[in-house]
Amino acid sequence: MLTKATDILAQHIQQALAHLYQLQVDASSIVLQQTKKEFEGDFTLVTFPYVKASKKGPEQTAEEIGNYLKEHCKELQSFNIVKGFLNLLLSNEYWQNFFSEILKIETYGTTEADASSPLVLLEYSSPNTNKPLHLGHVRNHLLGFSVAEILKANGKRVHKTCIVNDRGVHICKSMLAWKKSGNGETPESSGIKGDHLVGKYYVAFDRQYKKEIEELVAQGISKEEAEKKAPSMLEVQEMLRKWEAGDTETIGLWKMMNSWVYEGFDITYKTLGVDFDSMYYESNTYLLGKDIVEEGLAKGIFFKKDDGSVWIDLTADGLDQKLVLRADGTSVYITQDIGTAVERYKNHPDVTQMIYTVGNEQDYHFKVLFLILQKLGYSWAKECYHLSYGMVELPEGKMKSREGTVVDADDLLQGMYETAEETTKELGKIDDFDNDSAKKLYSTISLGALKYFILKVDPKKKMLFDPKESIDFNGNTGPFIQYTYARIKSILRKAGYSFEGGHVLSKTNLHEKEKELICQLHELPNAIKEAGKGYSPALVANYVYELAKAFNQFYNVPELNIVREENAEVKQFRLALGYKCSEAIKTSMQLLGIEVPEQM
Repeated sequence: MLTKATDILAQHIQQALAHLYQLQVDASSIVLQQTKKEFEGDFTLVTFPYVKASKKGPEQTAEEIGNYLKEHCKELQSFNIVKGFLNLLLSNEYWQNFFSEILKIETYGTTEADASSPLVLLEYSSPNTNKPLHLGHVRNHLLGFSVAEILKANGKRVHKTCIVNDRGVHICKSMLAWKKSGNGETPESSGIKGDHLVGKYYVAFDRQYKKEIEELVAQGISKEEAEKKAPSMLEVQEMLRKWEAGDTETIGLWKMMNSWVYEGFDITYKTLGVDFDSMYYESNTYLLGKDIVEEGLAKGIFFKKDDGSVWIDLTADGLDQKLVLRADGTSVYITQDIGTAVERYKNHPDVTQMIYTVGNEQDYHFKVLFLILQKLGYSWAKECYHLSYGMVELPEGKMKSREGTVVDADDLLQGMYETAEETTKELGKIDDFDNDSAKKLYSTISLGALKYFILKVDPKKKMLFDPKESIDFNGNTGPFIQYTYARIKSILRKAGYSFEGGHVLSKTNLHEKEKELICQLHELPNAIKEAGKGYSPALVANYVYELAKAFNQFYNVPELNIVREENAEVKQFRLALGYKCSEAIKTSMQLLGIEVPEQM
């Protein structure tokens, strides 16, 4: 079994602390960081946590630990101390042996799940069926899909699910506008993609609704009152009542327009390369949770106000009182979410964790949801997690669906494709490509640019999306990493290299750039592990960028030429190094949902 350098060092440091200071620590609690590039070393130990036990200053403590390691750890070549930081340099022999070992591991960096592995249910997407998907949804989709892949790579089984918001007042708005002014328009008759067509009528409703509010306000009615009494709003509420009563005509219209949206969504999902293992629909789940609330009311978890509405008091937990059933007995979103969570657990009783990928404007909602589930006695509720992410903004500012000012996902994807085509042609990289191969390349580059640009940002941070910046072939971008992968594959093809097992140099001299690449490969499993723990694809994105950058620096050193290297053994080693780097790039990019082209 492969033992990482950090594990070897941690075990020896554990022994050093016990021997020198009679301090018993768990090896897993010893933190080793990659040494900063301005200092000599591979890994750094911060000694400040151990000065109490050593009863000496941090530098003397570092000196004593370093001397112990030099005597007892054969993998250590030397050490140096910068204030309280102990920098440890491993031998070239260790790194070559390590490289020889990982060459034999086909799935290096990842852990395969089996039937006994923990099952995670991960929800993402959660679209409304009254409008097409937009840039904000794109971040949700890419984040949810990538986290699912990263969790799989950490040895977990993952079930990807989606809740579709397919009912309610907002859905009826599109339905009413189409009924009143659609003249039977369909996606086929108009040539408009189904979700776009329905979104067109959502915008049309809002335009008419605002006009009516203005007219009522001009008649002396307050804006708040006008919003309630506007004819369009009253008609929409009546349509929702008919839907809930099962009115045949209303249900028929609802099913028809929703089917248009689903066909449109499926096209966008396929283009983005995301998928789901199951779908939940609000029309099937909106009544779930009411019985659970009634049971909680009987147990004293909820309380009823004088008007008949049901609430839960969470003030003792630092939150507010929360409505869970209206006075008329109808449910609210939190009620439905309680029911859906319980239903999912019934459907997947072996689930160990439920993850909700939803924007950070819903942070409070999920705090309340998870706390209510815990108070209701569901033990699994403690393992529910809100994968919260920041909003995506454009240079022009925020997006608004009702006003039709969102960046449509399909338009964005098409624009990215066109930019990729233009940029690639300008660089003259496809002169020997046939038409189909060129189109496939444009698609791969454009999606790689979009996905990488979004996923390289920590999910918790809001982000500014700039399509032109994302598709640059230089810098911290998807196309730069894709190009690095294609460059390595080109080198391997020219050399006629085919991987047939481990091969390392028999001598111990490694160029610093060769060693740097092996050190980067060493960090792949840790990057994947930490990304899984933090639900952050940004950690994988940052890792693969650093690896690609390191390879290009290695490639540009004249004396490290691979193809023209005359020493057969050295050439074979460098080819193997390039091969393993390409595998690590491919693995990392796949975890981000990004394809890498063999030729570019």
